[in-house]
Amino acid sequence: MSQYQAPLKDISFLLKHVFNFEQHAQRCGLELDGDTALAIAAEAGKFAKEKIDPINRKGDTQGARWNDSKVVTADGFKDVYQAFCDGGWSALRFPEQYDGQGLCSVVSTVVDEMWHAASFSFALCPMLTNGAVEALLTAGSDALKQTYLKKMVSGEWTGTMNLTEPGAGSDLAAVQTKAVPHADGSYRISGQKIFITYGEHDFTDNIIHLVLARTPDAPKGVKGISLFVVPKFLVNADGTPGARNDVRCASIEHKLGIHGSPTAVMLFGEQDGAIGYLVGEENRGLEYMFIMMNEARFAVGLQGLSISDRAYQHALAFAQERVQGRAVGEDGSQGKTIIRHPDVRRMLLSMKSRIDAMRALAIYVSTQKDLAHSSSVPELAKNAAQARVELLIPVIKGWFTETAQRITYDAVQVFGGMGFVEETGAAQYYRDARIITIYEGTTAIQANDIVGRKTLRDEGTAALSLIDEIALTVASLKKSGNTADDVVANRLEQACAALRESISWILANGKANPRSVYAGSVLYLELWGVVCGGWMHALRLLAAHEAGVAPDDLAEKRASAQFYAEHVLTGAGVLASTILHGGDSALNFPDTHWL
Repeated sequence: MSQYQAPLKDISFLLKHVFNFEQHAQRCGLELDGDTALAIAAEAGKFAKEKIDPINRKGDTQGARWNDSKVVTADGFKDVYQAFCDGGWSALRFPEQYDGQGLCSVVSTVVDEMWHAASFSFALCPMLTNGAVEALLTAGSDALKQTYLKKMVSGEWTGTMNLTEPGAGSDLAAVQTKAVPHADGSYRISGQKIFITYGEHDFTDNIIHLVLARTPDAPKGVKGISLFVVPKFLVNADGTPGARNDVRCASIEHKLGIHGSPTAVMLFGEQDGAIGYLVGEENRGLEYMFIMMNEARFAVGLQGLSISDRAYQHALAFAQERVQGRAVGEDGSQGKTIIRHPDVRRMLLSMKSRIDAMRALAIYVSTQKDLAHSSSVPELAKNAAQARVELLIPVIKGWFTETAQRITYDAVQVFGGMGFVEETGAAQYYRDARIITIYEGTTAIQANDIVGRKTLRDEGTAALSLIDEIALTVASLKKSGNTADDVVANRLEQACAALRESISWILANGKANPRSVYAGSVLYLELWGVVCGGWMHALRLLAAHEAGVAPDDLAEKRASAQFYAEHVLTGAGVLASTILHGGDSALNFPDTHWL
């Protein structure tokens, strides 16, 4: 198997030239220069390559194992987690008052890509802990913050997110877990949660569960959900783990992929009730949980980028070594590697061009997250940045993860028959990637969000504002005078027109014909991804011109962008046509004729 290589060259190009990290840091009031940010990325890449990547295969083949309510992770996982925490990686993004390093979203995004690329299963544990920390930072009382945050930030304790129940999947209005108030101000939690990532493990001596539940007098539906902290072990006055709480892992799931990550069935309150503590106010739990959810959705989108790049690296290494056949149109190519075959080159460039677009878009959204949370940025600019983040989170989550299905599929195809053999490792990325379009909100849920909350609610204001910004980039790229750049600019311009037409139709039909609108919602989400990816390629080209990069580097970026323009942006018109005209055909099939 190939060894993971952090994409430091591309990261350096993006931070130095596309998004000008130095200016970004100054605007956000960050005490961090570009060289330091890149040095952190280089160290993270080294840790990902030398420590995390070697345990990935063991996580797949050995997996996490459950016995009598306890979970043992695959060989090496626990030791690498300890090294991860000792290196300060768990504390990278959090406030210094809780012993964090206070670094920005851009740096954490760059680094998080590496963790997930090196091992999906391993990186899920700190990912969920990050979300739990964000929720407590936002809504937790001072007492909860004092009790839990420093140890969660350091990684000494981990966190989980407990939403789903056997009868309440994505429909959280159906949550039945109960929370009964107790005289001392705590609550007694009882119920069952399923699909809880790292709900039980052997990394740490305590696990802090954030649990959605209903108090006795709560209103029905989502308005009656509250959020509670339920630790595996209660915490003594001196901050050490005390008595065992009434929380138990009943089993872990046997899954298609991510075998190294234990996905637990959790039972709360089998005896006297698990002791829990209210986060924020009663009946606002869904609001607080969405703090975790938005962080998780961005992180899962990043997983799509990560596993795409890892699968691409693996396929590229194989294509550069595998000798088979003679390349079409190349006399004397017998005995050369399969990267000379036209269709192999097409698949590899298809992977690369999409990865280039995704990485740039992830960093762009992280710049907007930094702006939205900076005290140094004027309120108007902060609000604009937050609106841009909210618009693009479903694109990051939905388009990145769907794109990862295509890329990991093609990676197996590059291997040919050897890709179907587990020992080559190509199949693991294909299997691991399959979950990311499902958890933390399916692609359809992301698509419903971008239609309902992000387009119809404000009558397309935020969406059209972004398209106007993309149009300015198109105009700038047309001034380069290069034919290949003109192709990218023209295709992007046409794709933006298709997106505008789709938005107009959605606004015109959202109330009168909502079922037809939502029948095309996933295609609308894909169209947004396609356009934003093209925008990122245009920004990359402009930055390469302005920076005066070496001719070979410019040629590489131009080839990637042109491929994206001719193979991906050209599909925008088809997507728009289907959005406008295909909804009714999806709805009108007679229910009596499915079989």
